[in-house]
Amino acid sequence: MDRVGILVVEDEESQRSLLAGLLKNEGYTVSEAADGATAYDLLQKGIFEIVLLDYRLPDTDGLALLKKIKELNPSTEVVMITAFGSIENAVGALKAGASEYLTKPIDLDDLLFKLRKIEEKTYLIRENMVLRETLRDRFKSEEFVYQSEKMHEVSSLVVRIAKTDSTCIIGGESGVGKEVVLNMIHALSDRKNFPLIKVNCAAIPETLLESELFGYEKGAFTGAYQRKPGKFELANKGTIFLDEIGDIPLILQSKLLRVIQEREIERLGGSHPIKVDVRIIAATNRNLEEEVKKGTFREDLYYRLNVVTINVPPLRERKEDIPLLIDFFLKKYNLKHKKNVRGLTREARDVLVKYDYPGNVRELENILERAIVLTRGEHITSEDLPNLTDHAGAAGDGSIRGTVESLERSMIIEALVNADWVQTKAALTLGLSERMLRYKIKKYNIVRSSRP
Repeated sequence: MDRVGILVVEDEESQRSLLAGLLKNEGYTVSEAADGATAYDLLQKGIFEIVLLDYRLPDTDGLALLKKIKELNPSTEVVMITAFGSIENAVGALKAGASEYLTKPIDLDDLLFKLRKIEEKTYLIRENMVLRETLRDRFKSEEFVYQSEKMHEVSSLVVRIAKTDSTCIIGGESGVGKEVVLNMIHALSDRKNFPLIKVNCAAIPETLLESELFGYEKGAFTGAYQRKPGKFELANKGTIFLDEIGDIPLILQSKLLRVIQEREIERLGGSHPIKVDVRIIAATNRNLEEEVKKGTFREDLYYRLNVVTINVPPLRERKEDIPLLIDFFLKKYNLKHKKNVRGLTREARDVLVKYDYPGNVRELENILERAIVLTRGEHITSEDLPNLTDHAGAAGDGSIRGTVESLERSMIIEALVNADWVQTKAALTLGLSERMLRYKIKKYNIVRSSRP
């Protein structure tokens, strides 16, 4: 795995150079500081998982700086080093939050051993935090199912850009499999051992989006009782996926542009920029070039993001992939629901191959899950399938999630009809923000001709 970042705080130049050189040779990313002020400035501007801290510094003592480090970032691990060892000093340092306490002359083998232990702990903590923040869908080769030439082109492009750090936009209609493409890019990249953080920009209320992306300091606003890292900090050294990028408001677009240009963020209520090393991948089902022309999306941000575009074709344009997808989902949901459905009748398979799927791969998946759950036989028949001639974009297909989504879709259409399709009025009736309503309309492929 890639090594963590270490800050060496030591006023004696020869000792500092010795430690920094040793750690660099071990593959760590190392920065140096000769006094407390320099160290604190570096800690505010960058992310260091470990600090090697001399107990005595020319402008402060290590114990005072240790306390400030822990206030700044409680997860930073500190190894206190001193030439004046005493039980009292060791106890004080450990009580203040130091992970280890070493005396000079330092046993370098012992130091490296302790750093490896701290490093393992750091990765475990970060992994647990990421798991709490997001469901990490790690790429599995069998998920990328295709035989069409169009998807072969997509796959080829993914392989070519995965090892680079270029920003890119994944385009395509809802349900085509943009996240599968994302997972493949991340898993094939050099960042694969670091977090993949996914943010649905359309699903987060506009008032909360900035704090979700960039985090906030304690006291930044009412209810901010403690510091919270944003998604960009959680994604440090990994990849951040900004889904529905076209829904980010203009004021946040300018801040996102700064992140791309300067590779730094600033928490809400913060006064210092924080360096982040993150690959940005965005996705949208909007035409961003048209949004730029309309003035709803910044042109400079569009060109910064659009180094490479991967357009995932809709399922109706690659129908030769449908048989493979059927077999894949059959295996997946047999396992999930503990069923033993052996296949589909020829008639049922023909129905699925001929259908146009306004909901794309996601719709096919929901249809097959429903059929597997409900069928009484060993083979899915056409009677186990919904009436696909009337199935123009409905969200629900029989799964529990699909049933809930189908009900939600019907309620939204009914509210829109009653409001003469005025979204502001419909949103008020439903108790949703207008932004959230727009997201739901797009998610469920709702148009004026839709019926509950």
